[in-house]
Amino acid sequence: MAMLRLPQVKTETGHKASASIYGAIKEGQFTRPVRIGERAVAWPSHEVCAIVNARIAGKPKADIAKLVDKLHSERATAGEQVEAA
Repeated sequence: MAMLRLPQVKTETGHKASASIYGAIKEGQFTRPVRIGERAVAWPSHEVCAIVNARIAGKPKADIAKLVDKLHSERATAGEQVEAA
């Protein structure tokens, strides 16, 4: 799975400013980043793709918020599976 840093996320989503991404996170319209280092974060590429595809499909904000919740839930489940292994 590829991890996208903020400049790549902005390119993929069409956002020009970092504040747009972080604003969308606060509104529940985008997933939170994953810490990949002491001072570095990134987003799983499949999450960015899923959100962009939902927007292209014209999904309403409520549906995108549900998608974001689902993606966060899948992260938690994946983390539990890794810990159990």
